Amino acid sequence: MAQPSHTLGVDFGTSNSAVGFAKAGKARLIDLETDAQTMPTAVFFDFDARKIVYGAPAQAALIAGEEGRYMRALKGLLGTGLMRESRMLLGRRMDFIDIIGDFLAEMKRRAETATGTTFERALSGRPVLFHSASAARNAQAEVDLRDCYLAAGFKDVAFMPEPEAAALANRDVLHPGDVGLIVDIGGGTSDFTLFRQKGEGIDVIASNGLRLGGTDFDRALSLGQVMPLLGHGSQIKHAFGSGTHAAPNAIFADLATWQKIPFLYGADTRRLVADLVKYAAEPDKLQRLRHVLEDQLGHDVAFAVEAGKIAANDSKALALPEIDLSVLETGLRVPLPAALLVHSLTGMAEEIADAGLATLQGTGLDPQDVTRLVLVGGSSLMGVVNQALTRVFPQAEVHQGAALTAIVDGLAMASADAFAT
Repeated sequence: MAQPSHTLGVDFGTSNSAVGFAKAGKARLIDLETDAQTMPTAVFFDFDARKIVYGAPAQAALIAGEEGRYMRALKGLLGTGLMRESRMLLGRRMDFIDIIGDFLAEMKRRAETATGTTFERALSGRPVLFHSASAARNAQAEVDLRDCYLAAGFKDVAFMPEPEAAALANRDVLHPGDVGLIVDIGGGTSDFTLFRQKGEGIDVIASNGLRLGGTDFDRALSLGQVMPLLGHGSQIKHAFGSGTHAAPNAIFADLATWQKIPFLYGADTRRLVADLVKYAAEPDKLQRLRHVLEDQLGHDVAFAVEAGKIAANDSKALALPEIDLSVLETGLRVPLPAALLVHSLTGMAEEIADAGLATLQGTGLDPQDVTRLVLVGGSSLMGVVNQALTRVFPQAEVHQGAALTAIVDGLAMASADAFAT
């Protein structure tokens, strides 16, 4: 007998994604990969096998040097004009509505296979603000994401702010009357929900959001520590005369931005970089940039920066943290001591703390009224962020929630009533 349709709670994240649903009044998370409740939000178009692979196998294909096109941090494109620009991939004309839709459809298929349940509707998490600097882009981002779910085969989708879902998942760590602040720092956004514990539920007081997250940390480290080795800031000689000008910033800024890397591999960009090498005052550096583009190593560099960031954040690490760029050149490494990590990221960490403080505006509450800080999202593990938040909320007890599954846990709990009439 066919199982009745359920609503699938979906945490479509910048770096990782997860799904779950409500069963017998409790959240049930679904393994999307072998013994894993989360999967990397990654897609690889395998040109040799003529197929698309998702999650960890997509990352493995990139690392193995398979011929194809790798994409990550697709959530960051929502609300931008790039979402509906089409391109030919594996003989099919696709835009990013199709690409993200296919990723969501794959999660839907795996969830249905694992549970024997049909999921016709989705309760999707969403940041409080997809774009904190543009109301128009913010509104368009939800339209785009809705279209992605419909393209994936869902008949309907409802949205829930991600920090509200995390608040539901973490309500057991609070006492009645506690005032908590969820701080959800993901790959692309930081979101905040101020709430009061009430009985078995919560009362949401206020929410706030900021388009800043872990991929921005990676970008800052890449621009500051890695891109100068590829020619960022180097001088380019004029073809005529003795003058010079700086190498164009845009190429390096895009190469340091996860979701923009695939757009750099076109013939026009490669020709531009070949000209830069010809006239560069430091040709060896620009030759590295040329190597990255010709061999499509942009994501390899990005992964190296991310790994260096994680190592530098580990206070128990025995070895000196570094960014390993041996994929570009044997022995090429960039030291990244913890002090440099803190120096590089303090400004952004303080911006996150200020956004958390702004969540209290107009509520009648002061920072010392917040009794619990509940930190979720992978980037909430950064020590520099924790320090900035505890300075702003000195009376709050810090609780580290399940970094990667708190949001989907709350979405799964709320999915049972998401479409109640």
